[in-house]
Amino acid sequence: MSITSLDGKRFAAMVQAGAAHLSAHADMVDALNVFPVPDGDTGTNMNLSMTSGAKEVQQNATIHFGKTAAALSKGLLMGARGNSGVILSQLFRGFAKSVEQKQEITSKELAQAFEAGVETAYKAVMKPVEGTILTVAKDASKKAVAMAKKQPDIIAVMEGLVEEAKASLARTPEYLPVLKEVGVVDSGGQGLLLVYEGFLAELKGEKLSETAGITPNMEELVSAAHHKNVQGFMDTSAIEFGYCTEFMVRFEEDKLKQSPFSEDKFRTDLSEYGDSLLVIADEEIAKVHIHSEQPGEVLTYGQRYGSLINMKIENMRQQHSAIVGAPAKEAVAAVPKAKREIGIVTVCMGEGVAKLFESLGACAVIEGGQTMNPSTEDIVKAIEEVNADKVIILPNNKNIIMAAEQAAEVVNMEAIVVPSKTVPQGMSSLLAFNSEASLEENKSAMTAALAHVKTGQITFAVRDTNIDGVEIAKDDFMGIADGKILLTDKNKVTAAKQLLQEMIDEEAEIVTIIYGEDASEKEVEEVARFIEESFEEVEVEIHNGKQPLYSFIFAVE
Repeated sequence: MSITSLDGKRFAAMVQAGAAHLSAHADMVDALNVFPVPDGDTGTNMNLSMTSGAKEVQQNATIHFGKTAAALSKGLLMGARGNSGVILSQLFRGFAKSVEQKQEITSKELAQAFEAGVETAYKAVMKPVEGTILTVAKDASKKAVAMAKKQPDIIAVMEGLVEEAKASLARTPEYLPVLKEVGVVDSGGQGLLLVYEGFLAELKGEKLSETAGITPNMEELVSAAHHKNVQGFMDTSAIEFGYCTEFMVRFEEDKLKQSPFSEDKFRTDLSEYGDSLLVIADEEIAKVHIHSEQPGEVLTYGQRYGSLINMKIENMRQQHSAIVGAPAKEAVAAVPKAKREIGIVTVCMGEGVAKLFESLGACAVIEGGQTMNPSTEDIVKAIEEVNADKVIILPNNKNIIMAAEQAAEVVNMEAIVVPSKTVPQGMSSLLAFNSEASLEENKSAMTAALAHVKTGQITFAVRDTNIDGVEIAKDDFMGIADGKILLTDKNKVTAAKQLLQEMIDEEAEIVTIIYGEDASEKEVEEVARFIEESFEEVEVEIHNGKQPLYSFIFAVE
């Protein structure tokens, strides 16, 4: 069988197949995250982005190839989450632009469209890094273009594209030593390959076999009623437990000796944290689904029995608001009543952190961050809710910066991004804001302020690994300074003290402690006392951030 032309309807089917194949393996892509922090969400971000694109195609597909491609581009653009999702959207933005006038396309035009996508994506990234999704896309498109010069069969060209994408993915550790050190390939490249494999399978009329996990698919077991059907009959504020939390616990012998596992007790204990609980367990693993208000506490409980894998936390209030068309209670907060010239939109996790940003002058706070990167559309909606002529966006996470920049481009007002990568950077930047200054003056001052603060974080490791000479064991607490893992310890307070010892120098004047859901008052007091006794000239501020996953966030100024 061969195909020499492709129309919009066939391409729409390819998109659905690509999205489905990526969705089926999103957890596997998440697991390729290089750093052992509990927020490796490349697969989740790409899956949500591609799902948004596929939904737009499903609603607007026509026989005209260019119009179907444009629908994919639009859906990806607005649904893009995280850097991987934004790059995926840019790949198909350039792709769609290349074929916008085409009713049908040939193998040569298809290959050229993939190549045009690569050019657009490279331009969208400030400092392109080889050994990532960009390299996989570039190598694959080059192979397709070379083949299409002599090969009219679209299936054959797609086979070449997929073959080269696989080969390029296997080479990614050669570009990035950290991938080789940890023993994985690039997660974004893997996600793109899954999309391409779905495209090819649809062209060939094949059904891709999905590897069944050791436990049944959680989504098949969760009743659709409590996720979707009931949504239209309740108010967002009526959702008692706002976070849909899913994870697996891989049992470990040493922990089971201290806490023998009983499925009944496990289920009973977890029921205290929320509702809609499902637990599936065998000899090696327990898989959990629960709606909770404090997901960090649920994860901490699960760690009693082993290591956490395949974690996913979703904000159901935000999802519900999107379904019923109401403004999300937690997605946008503190909307100003009076018109202002410049408004500030920021992103963070944790009720306490959100209130902290509001107290510093944020006009809108988007619930998101680790494991929950907001989409371009989420940020656009927040910008539109702010009653201001101009807007400044503070992402507070390196994986949200590109989505924020994309949102700034598509809104009908002047919007800029101050590229804050952490909560402390966002706070420091906000303090530099001057409502009397111009947008450009504020951007300059707020960007300069990013360098005035050091960020420390304490979180737990999700797997054994070795990075930059630091031996890391699953479930140990890691001390991270400005994105670099410096140390680990089995005790979070000990790790916090060691990290602060590394971060606080003679120039430090203030240390702000933002403690998370799993940090007790006793632990917070011990850390604060350590700072006061060890660094007499340093002032200590304490805030209950209520953030999940990160026991402590430190700002050293």
